[in-house]
Order: sequence, then C-alpha cells, then structure tokens
Amino acid sequence: MEFAFSKEDQAFQQEVRDFIKKELPPTWTGTGLMQEAKDGEEWEFAHSMLRKVGEKNWHSLAWPKEHGGWDSVTKQFIFSHEMYFNELPGVDLQGALMCAPTVIQYGTDQQKKDHLPKIAKGQEVWCQAFSEPGAGSDLASLSTKAVDKGDHFVVDGQKVWSTGAHRAEWALTLVRSNPDVPKHKGITFLLVNLKTPGVTVRFLPNIVGTYCEIFFDSVVVPKENMVGKQNDGWRVTGATLGYERSGIHRIAAARRNIDRLLEFAKETKRNGVPLFKDPLVRNRITQLVIEGEIARLLAVRIVYLQSNGKPMDHEASMSRVFGAELQQRVAQAGMQITRGFGLVGEGSKWAPLAGFFQRQYLYAAAATVGAGTSEIQRNIIAQRGLGLPRI
Repeated sequence: MEFAFSKEDQAFQQEVRDFIKKELPPTWTGTGLMQEAKDGEEWEFAHSMLRKVGEKNWHSLAWPKEHGGWDSVTKQFIFSHEMYFNELPGVDLQGALMCAPTVIQYGTDQQKKDHLPKIAKGQEVWCQAFSEPGAGSDLASLSTKAVDKGDHFVVDGQKVWSTGAHRAEWALTLVRSNPDVPKHKGITFLLVNLKTPGVTVRFLPNIVGTYCEIFFDSVVVPKENMVGKQNDGWRVTGATLGYERSGIHRIAAARRNIDRLLEFAKETKRNGVPLFKDPLVRNRITQLVIEGEIARLLAVRIVYLQSNGKPMDHEASMSRVFGAELQQRVAQAGMQITRGFGLVGEGSKWAPLAGFFQRQYLYAAAATVGAGTSEIQRNIIAQRGLGLPRI
C-alpha cells in the first residue's frame, strides 16, 4: 500500500488548496456538507460553490474517462478531504458521488446522457429517498408501492430522513414493486423528478435542520427512469450505499474539529493554567488525534483498493462506522472540555468558538443515528427538536 501521493496528485492537492483559499469566506461558519445548509443564505452559497466546482470539472474526478471523468479515485479523495476539512461546501455527495456512479454502473445510455453532464456541471441537485417510517436499518422492509402500468409505474407511499429534499430536484428512490416475493427480491430502483405531480416534500423539524419527508400520491414514474432491472433494485442499492460509505466527509470533519479542540485547549486558561496542561484534557485530545489518523488510514485503504479494482465492501462499512463514531467522540469531547459554555448556541459572545461545538454535537448525534440505529431511535432524536441529545 502506497502512503504518499504522486507528484501529479500533490500538484492537484495544491490546486485544490488554492481554490479553497480563494473561495472560502473568512466569516464562513457553515458546514462543508452542501445538503446540510441550515438556512437560505448558507444554501445559496453552497449552491454557488456546487456550480463553481462544476466549472472546474471536479465533480467527475472518479468517473471513468468514457463518461467525461478523470478516472482518478485518488484525486477524488484529495478533493473531498480538502473541501470537507476546510468546510467549504461544493462536494456533491449525493449527485456526483452516489447517483452518478450508480447510473454509470447500472443505468441506461439515455439515463447517462440525461443526467451525467448536468451532474458534472453542478446543474442538478439530488437527494436520497430510501428510509421510511417503518424501514430504516432494515431497509428491505420498505413499503412504498409501485404498481406496474406497462410503460410506467404508479408510486404511492412515504419516505423520511431525506437530507436536503426540500432543495433537491431529483431523488434516488426505492419502491416495493412486487409484494409477493421475499422482501429483498421485490424492490425496484427509480430516479424520480421531485417536480412530478403527486410528490410532496415537507421539511421535518429536527436537531440537524435538513431532514425531510417525501410523500408520493399516485405519482407517475416512466419506466425509462428505472435503474437496473425491475425487482432487482436491492443489488443497485448495495452499490449506491457502497459509494456513500466510502466517503471521507465525516472523517475529514472530525479531524478538523480535533484541530479546533486542540487550539482551544492551548489558548484557554483555567485558574491561570492552559487547559492542555491538564493531563486528562491532554490525554483525551491525544487519543482523538490517534483515532483521527486511524480513520484517515481506513479511508486511504479504500482508495487503494478502488484504484486497483479490488472489492472493498466490508472495508467501506468499517470506515463508515468508525468515521461516524469518531465524529461523535470528538463532539462529545468538545462539549465536555468547553463545559457548560459548550451548551451556548451560535452567535453568543459567551460561546466557545462561537458556539461551534454545540452545533457539531448535534450533527454528530444525527450522524451516529444514521450509522445503523433503529428507526425508533431516529424518531426520538427528531422529537427532541433543538434540544441537546445525550450520547
């Protein structure tokens, strides 16, 4: 396994860093995840960055060259890590890194022609419509119904926990197309235009502020929007989730937060002594630094496997879970080290780091919930509203 980037990749890394230095506003306090923009102002900035990245043709770094890509998993890793670490939105996780690879692998020529160029230019916004009120960790239990009408499906049902659906134009959607077979064998994967009559997207108040519900009421979806074969959507879903799990976003965000916490501990004094001289604080942060490096190496291992055409199914899952749990541990440590002041929200002069760790604590709670807990637990998190959950 090669630990160092090539000279070409190092040059690309510097190009990305120069881009970030130019585009990142000095007052930016938002998240690096475009879909998690908390308000209209954040979203407008994130959306503009999506298009600027598209102008540089960086959404397609990992795509095969025959589809307009760079065919470089390594460059995609470098780009994503630098963007997420510096919290500049513009990495298209759901469109470029989940939808596009799925369409490339399983989609028709027409689907590739219709969507890949727009995704590459940052001209389409996508979301996921997988989970349901009764189908979360056990996703194959989904019940959103699709009735075959010959040249189209009629879809009825509800999806939930769809990040950014209120701003998206298209949704990767799983439907139950055959209820009379084992549950994994009766699922079909559809691309649904959210502007189609009968689709209702409703914002779902929650601690993160970006989840939505999607309702389908006799929605007509053309057969040409089906990805893969009818009733074989579970196979396509596995590929899509593999692309998601192999992402670096949670790990990069956690490592940046470790740096913030280290800086805070060095600069903040209690009883005239820097916090970092407290052995408990120092040991806690040191442990997080070690775990952050482990998480990075897990992600690099996936890049190595992908670059060599090797399977990485369980490695991707390992990285996903470790990254989500690291994000949780970092946020928890941040709240404990900043003590009661960590509960103070953004904008308060009394909030350490402008209330940053309170917000990240909430994001980490939701991230960990999304890593494989039950739908009941997700509902508990949502019902807490803006209250601080226990982790």
